[in-house]
Amino acid sequence: MLTGLEEKILQCITRYITQNGHAPTLLEIGKLLDIKSKGTVHRYVESLIDKGHLHRKGRSWRGLRLTGEQNRRLVILPFAGRIAAGRPIEAIPEQLEINFSEMLLGPGRYVLEVKGDSMIEAGIFDGDLVVIRQTETADNGDIVVALIDNGEATLKKLRKHGDRVELIPANQSMAPMIYPADRVYIQGVVVGQVRSY
Repeated sequence: MLTGLEEKILQCITRYITQNGHAPTLLEIGKLLDIKSKGTVHRYVESLIDKGHLHRKGRSWRGLRLTGEQNRRLVILPFAGRIAAGRPIEAIPEQLEINFSEMLLGPGRYVLEVKGDSMIEAGIFDGDLVVIRQTETADNGDIVVALIDNGEATLKKLRKHGDRVELIPANQSMAPMIYPADRVYIQGVVVGQVRSY
């Protein structure tokens, strides 16, 4: 059983390894989690090693590694093939894997919970989680997180018209929103979606 801070530190190390290919130093962990004491970080990392969640290769903290197949399976799942949602297709087993680290956990990613039904025709429903890549620019057709007048944020499809921006809902019962470009700030682009059943 992990304490809250152990869980935060383990998640921080996992994200860092995923994004950079090696573990962070104790100072980097402290900076990322706003923990001032290097000794505190050291104590909790040692606890994670003792509990079997990490192991350390060599003397450098860059030698920290996640342990076991179970940790790897948190971000990589077997790809078992395709399934028909229309006419049946032949079931042929495949031996591939989908690496969710590469797909969803890159730098600048964060998750938002969707509230409302303005994007239902794009398959994004109330309660879904969307994975966002943080960016200040987007292309026409991207589904974006747009901040309007530095106050209200919304999830919509983007269309640019010169000095105007159109934020288009994926729901025929709702009208597009059109603003001068200087009133809309792009916060990120949708790169993935998660729904639990």
